[in-house]
Amino acid sequence: MKVETLAVPGATLHYEVRGSGPVLLLICGGVYDAEGFAGLAEALAEDRTVVTYDRRGNSRSSLDGPPAVQSVEEHGDDAYRLLAAVGVTEDDPADVFGNSSGAEIALELAARHPEMVRTAVAHEPPAFELLDDAAHWRELMRTVEETFHRDGWGAAMGVFGEGMHMAGEEIPAQEPSPEFMARMQGNLPFFAGYEVPAFGAWVPDLDTLRSGTARIVPAVGVASAGEAPHRVGVELASRLGVEVAEFPGGHGGHGNPTVFAPRLREVLAS
Repeated sequence: MKVETLAVPGATLHYEVRGSGPVLLLICGGVYDAEGFAGLAEALAEDRTVVTYDRRGNSRSSLDGPPAVQSVEEHGDDAYRLLAAVGVTEDDPADVFGNSSGAEIALELAARHPEMVRTAVAHEPPAFELLDDAAHWRELMRTVEETFHRDGWGAAMGVFGEGMHMAGEEIPAQEPSPEFMARMQGNLPFFAGYEVPAFGAWVPDLDTLRSGTARIVPAVGVASAGEAPHRVGVELASRLGVEVAEFPGGHGGHGNPTVFAPRLREVLAS
């Protein structure tokens, strides 16, 4: 594994490269960072160049200035610059897999830079504006934001967790390192205050995605039916007129690469 850094406008990205072959970019969501995809990356690096990274403001990807409200568009540009840095061109585009807010970034990347993307698998993006009860989720995002500024990140995460009504974190197949757990804990304030409200309000450019050259695969976990991000995945597929791809596990199913990696290979090859 090679560990590199990339200077981008407003931040410096930590990224990791494994294997050789066609490029596959894995984009994590939430408070996760590159290590959260380590098991999946190792499983896929047998015949691919697998790139993982810490998103700006998280873990080892520091911002140049103080924390600020994040935009999916800016994160999409980060992903584009990262692909260019590892040698991806329009003549040899990459495959991309994103989970949760990482799925939103994958969709934004495919919309803004379709020439760089062969297939984008968007696993349970929290684009709540696509849902028929979008007003409910809009109010939840507003409450999270207000709670953060009034009572702090811990209270905001309590509001967010209670409002999402999602199953607990799935137990990863591989024991996470203490360093990784500490970084995730450290990412919580940034996530609660500067990512959750903005990412929850983001709307994908469906017309551009439909007409673009990148293949878009909305994806969901078989164990997360009924949860809001799962519903978004199903709705996204309907809006784009494509089939939704089901993956083992729930929202965090990628934590079990033994079953998740073969399914991702299958989806990318189909």
